[in-house]
Formats: sequence, C-alpha cells, structure tokens
Amino acid sequence: MLILFIAAQTGYSQTANKPNPGQWSAELRAFAQQDSLTRPPTAPILFYGSSSLRMWTTLATDFPGRPVFNRAFGGSRFPDANYLFDKLVAAYRPRQVVLYEGDNDIGAGATPQEVYESFRVFAELMRRKLPRTQLVFLAIKPSPSRWALYPKAQEANSLIQEYIKANPKQLRFVDVATPLLGSDGKPRPELYREDGLHMTPAGYEIWTRVLEPYLVK
Repeated sequence: MLILFIAAQTGYSQTANKPNPGQWSAELRAFAQQDSLTRPPTAPILFYGSSSLRMWTTLATDFPGRPVFNRAFGGSRFPDANYLFDKLVAAYRPRQVVLYEGDNDIGAGATPQEVYESFRVFAELMRRKLPRTQLVFLAIKPSPSRWALYPKAQEANSLIQEYIKANPKQLRFVDVATPLLGSDGKPRPELYREDGLHMTPAGYEIWTRVLEPYLVK
C-alpha cells in the first residue's frame, strides 16, 4: 500500500494555526453525503490537503485507469489535515495518498520550522496508523500573490526533503514547485488564476506530468 501525502500538526502559538473543527462541518457533511450516494473506490489513491488539490477537478481524466479520490478541503492547514486524519484518510484505507499542505500555514504566519515539525508529526501518525502506507510530499508551490513568502516555502520544502531523503522507503518528495517557475525564476503568470494563488488548467497539466510517475496502478 502506498500513500502520497502532505499534512501534520504542530504546537503553533497563533490561534489561526490551531485546528478549528467547527470550521469544516459543512465540508464533512458534504463528504458524508457524497459517500452515501456514491461508494468510494476500494483502496483509492487519495488526494488530500488544501485548495490546490480541492480545485483539481480533472483528476479522473488526468490519471485514467487509477482509482483517484479527492478529499482535499480548501483553506486547510497542517493542524486541520492532521486533526481530520482519521475521518478523511485512515477511514478510506487508501493505497496511496497525494497531499498538498503547508501553503496556507506559511500564509498565516507559520515558520518553515513549524511547517517541518508539522510534517514530522504527521509522518509519525502515518507510521502508527497506516504502517504499510508510504507518504509522499508535494512541494509547496510558488504563487504570485505569496511571492514574498516563497523563500519561507522553499526553506520548509528543503527541510522536509532532507527528512524524506533519510527515510526513502517510507517517504517520497515530489517537486511540483520548480516547474511552475519561468526562465526569470518567477511564477509563470499563465499558470495562475486572477487571484494569483490558485492554478489554471495549464498549471495542473504540469502537476499531472510531474506526479504521474509516482502514482501506483
């Protein structure tokens, strides 16, 4: 069983970076209703994290023949993803999880070290609750609207990547960030929506190409 994932919890001092269970009640109800209407795939490839994955609406056509299943919820941060791990990850017994998290943490003021520690906490959750499942981190992406914060994202990516290199059997790192940069080293405008944060279909085409080799059949 293989999991591609990004999530965790830390002891952030900021109130904004503490899990707020009530904030996600509508999303949880919607997920429960979806599950009651359409049975989730057995041992799915579970996509989990914040809006960069929630808004990836072409998963089924981008990865044909694979049991992709989206349980990302927009606006989430590491503490949220960690808090809802049992309900939105472990409950589905996935063969693989693709997770994108950390972007909103840094946007809310978390330090790279806090994001890194969150990742480590989540990795330990995975080892305890899904010991046969592999965790793969999708790098925090550059965005025009958060360009000033990208050095912090890069630092968090580097810390997590080094940790993953030390645990190659259990963890994977996928660099979906660098391909979004142009020759000038800045985010390519055509890959982002008007908000300067979320990606256009062209951006997801790049992510599809980069991620595809890591997905199990």
